[in-house]
Amino acid sequence: MNANASALKRSSSLIATIAIAATLVTGCAGGALTTREKGAGIGALGGASVGGLIGSAVHHPLAGAMIGTVLGAGAGGLIGDQLQGRDNAAYDQDQQIYRNQQDLENQRRDIDQLRRRPEY
Repeated sequence: MNANASALKRSSSLIATIAIAATLVTGCAGGALTTREKGAGIGALGGASVGGLIGSAVHHPLAGAMIGTVLGAGAGGLIGDQLQGRDNAAYDQDQQIYRNQQDLENQRRDIDQLRRRPEY
């Protein structure tokens, strides 16, 4: 039992080290995180937690956490991608509204100029 506890402790330390290194590398990548990346990160953390709990129920917490991390990251990435698509569509729509308002303002200015012209 002592050997199993020692192996579990070493593998847990390895996973924690890899997670910290991945976080540092990702954090240094530059720029803000996209909605897709945020969703994948949240999904990975949630999946690891749930997977670890389920895995501990069947006496394989490490395997459960690893499987949960992968599945959670995938699900979170898909959800984040959908949200990012909606954000992009809303941004494009706002830009179109702004352009339409500018065109309308230009047309109003042209109409005012035509009204001020003396008639022949």
